[in-house]
Amino acid sequence: MDKDKFFMEQALIEAKKAYQKKEVPIGAVVECNGEIIGRGFNRRESDNDPTAHAEMIAIKEAAQALDDWRLEGCSIYVTVEPCLMCAGAIQKARLKKLVYGTESDKDGAFGTLIDILQDNRLNHQVEIKSGVMLGECRDLIKKFFKELRSGRMGESG
Repeated sequence: MDKDKFFMEQALIEAKKAYQKKEVPIGAVVECNGEIIGRGFNRRESDNDPTAHAEMIAIKEAAQALDDWRLEGCSIYVTVEPCLMCAGAIQKARLKKLVYGTESDKDGAFGTLIDILQDNRLNHQVEIKSGVMLGECRDLIKKFFKELRSGRMGESG
């Protein structure tokens, strides 16, 4: 199995944890040297915290694991294209690579709505790869919002 698919599957496991808690199902993992050093899933509702996005949680856990805020050489895998806040955290943590599954028409900060990294004045650039396990990532988020709108959230697995 290729590396990107393996780590995206791990991010999807995290997204499904959010789904089970009736949180927007987005998951993230931070990988460094082939090992997962940070995991996260959306917890905004559970924590009453607007910053409790999957990426923010995974980045914080990874920084604690390395005992360093610099995550140079590490990659983050996210099921949905990160928002502006998370894009800033990815850039500030100096992550080497972002891999995401599906775009975000509402919040995407890596090309869908805006592209945070198009500004060459930034002191760090991030390699980006999109569309990894696109169908699985897109289907989970669509299923969540369809159930939420219909009032049937959580009735089916």
